Amino acid sequence: MPKDPFCNHKLKKVKKDRGYLTKSELEKIIDFKPDNKRLEKVRDIFLFCCFTGFDYSTTAALAEKNIVTDDEGSLWIETHRIKTGTPSKVKLLDIPLFILKKYELRRDGNFLLPVMSNAKYNLYLKEIASICGIEKRVTSHLARHTFATTVTYANGVSIESISKMLGHTKLSTTQIYARIVDKTVSNEMDKLAEKLLDTKFCANL
Repeated sequence: MPKDPFCNHKLKKVKKDRGYLTKSELEKIIDFKPDNKRLEKVRDIFLFCCFTGFDYSTTAALAEKNIVTDDEGSLWIETHRIKTGTPSKVKLLDIPLFILKKYELRRDGNFLLPVMSNAKYNLYLKEIASICGIEKRVTSHLARHTFATTVTYANGVSIESISKMLGHTKLSTTQIYARIVDKTVSNEMDKLAEKLLDTKFCANL
């Protein structure tokens, strides 16, 4: 070849669209009543991840030693992400607390939750999504995205706090997850409309 065909070609980084469940989709899974223990376990583990931000591997490795109590009596989970080894600390909300208590007397060894293989877990999540009428590709990692967007960011939790809970070392990594959802935009525009009520920017034409 007389010359390099790629000498003037520049590579561009394509931003990957990371999906998440909306509030209504998450509520469908919360309201879902499985008719067998298999799907019940999968739903519970998925919801636990949606309200803690833990990924599959970290959730599977959680043990009693990871639960800590602060000075006010609130329960937290302190751990390190299996994937990166970075520390993560999350205060437990009502749903994950309920799920931990539900499986407290049914634990297999020291692990807090009955986490199955990732392949089976994702397969059963697909089944749950179909039953609930959710057309998105629901996977174990979608729960982490949902925690960052629908559960925390859309309800006013700061990017910095989300980043710390997710165990990210760079804030830019968190910003990929914590996109601005429609609810956030709507709330901010409502506040803006209130501020403009008695100004010339309000329609008095």
